[in-house]
Amino acid sequence: MKLTRRQFLRSTLLGSVPGACALSLGCLPALSSRTNRQSRPNIIIIMADDMGFSDVGCFGGEIRTPNLNGLAANGLRFTQFYNCARCCPTRASLMTGQYPHKVGLVQNGRDLTRNGITIAEALRQAGYQTAMAGKWHLSRTVPLANKELHQKWLDHQYDPGEPFAPLETYPANRGFDRHYGVIWGVIDYFDPFSLVDGTEAIKTVPDDYYFTDAVTAKSVEYIGEFSRTDKPFFLYVAHCAPHWPLHARPEDIAKYKDTYKAGWEKLRRERYQRMLKAGLFDKENTPLPPIQGKGRKWEQLSEEEKEFQAAKMAVHAAMIDRIDQGIGDIVSTLKATGQMENTVIFFLSDNGASPEVPQQPGYDRSSHTRDGRKIRYKGIFEPGSETTYTGIGQAWASASNTPFRYWKKESYEGGCHTPLIIHWPKGLKTKPGSITQQTGHVMDIMPTCLELAGASYPAQYKGHKLTALDGKSLLPIFAGNKRKEHEKVFFEHMGGRAVRMDDWKLVALKDEPWRLYNLAEDRTETNDLAAEHPDRVQAMSAEWEKWAGRVGL
Repeated sequence: MKLTRRQFLRSTLLGSVPGACALSLGCLPALSSRTNRQSRPNIIIIMADDMGFSDVGCFGGEIRTPNLNGLAANGLRFTQFYNCARCCPTRASLMTGQYPHKVGLVQNGRDLTRNGITIAEALRQAGYQTAMAGKWHLSRTVPLANKELHQKWLDHQYDPGEPFAPLETYPANRGFDRHYGVIWGVIDYFDPFSLVDGTEAIKTVPDDYYFTDAVTAKSVEYIGEFSRTDKPFFLYVAHCAPHWPLHARPEDIAKYKDTYKAGWEKLRRERYQRMLKAGLFDKENTPLPPIQGKGRKWEQLSEEEKEFQAAKMAVHAAMIDRIDQGIGDIVSTLKATGQMENTVIFFLSDNGASPEVPQQPGYDRSSHTRDGRKIRYKGIFEPGSETTYTGIGQAWASASNTPFRYWKKESYEGGCHTPLIIHWPKGLKTKPGSITQQTGHVMDIMPTCLELAGASYPAQYKGHKLTALDGKSLLPIFAGNKRKEHEKVFFEHMGGRAVRMDDWKLVALKDEPWRLYNLAEDRTETNDLAAEHPDRVQAMSAEWEKWAGRVGL
């Protein structure tokens, strides 16, 4: 039987999804009678995965995100906030307040080491209830030695009788009282691999399961549960969407069936104009580079290819639309339980939109559905269902990352820039709808949470000596003040690298020379000044080399 999203949410809350408790939306208003709440705020971090800088409506996009737009209209947006350009490193930096290289994430698929305490561990010690719903991707994910058996494991046709990664690295053993979600980083949204509740593997899911909805449902459940006590809570909502594969519900895809038929160049121009009109950027210091990518221009495609490409972007949009619908449910629950006024909500993406188009199964990609249907990777087909597996590619990723250059993995602005929204009715002192040009980095969120919670950063935790925080609290910005900026911010992933010092940024692709940009005059990195300022290049590259040595590169 097909369920509506609302019916699915209710059925999850009533316990039809394994691990869910019996809490209905109808009982939530009764919880708001509790008045003796603590003064420390609840904290919710909501992260999208591979979402482009301009995808959300309040950052220039045409995707229907009324709930995020509402948070922005009553909150604060950052236009110079950085991530680590890839899933695992960003999550490691977010959770620990350190550069990812210091805490085990020099590359994807590694354990989060114990020289960093997670936000959940720190806040639980400070008296917070802690929960996570969604993608972890901070555990060592090793394929089985037998490739055939490993593929069957991914396809739900084989159970090796062992955990998906070392159990001690699961969120349930890194400070979270509750966790429902996936341990690995890539999933079939309709039947995800590595799905767990705590440390227990979930073997099957309902027929009409969709992971984004399940993450929302669990988040709503946790809020309802935690709101029954006087203790504040920390909730980490880590979506997989819109990371490939492009999987979405048909009713969401239908909303965008005609939206992208004019192509990526037009989309990028339209988003750019909305950004300028909204005051996110100034035309003078933010020129719009052309669409990037090795493919052809839109007008060079055949009509069949245009239909296919437009359909792919429609699924990408549908996936973000569904995240926003879920955020609406979370906001409604906060209001119903009396928690909205004193809950700090962070919304961001882990990196820029992805140019990847997976070509074949293996490692973390299915070959067949659980019931034996073959999954299609190549050719032209209708994307969105469980039997298809593709990504948006370079040109759409370039449009999604408007106005910046490049994409996920790279240390150029298009890869390491995130659209950050802060919402906190009780504590945010900036004018509603404000936009700040002050810089920040995901490593700043951990110290911000510590300060919000009145928690300290210990020298040791459970016998492990902790390395120092690299982040700095964002609370001065929340108060409407000017924060003392980081003197230097460093980037590195898979050979791509960068350092930002004041308004100057030195950046390079893997195996390419350094390029130098003055971001005060050129936010989109279009005018390389390296030849004009060789001394600055030398000084900044020396700083990057010293940092690389300190973090073990």
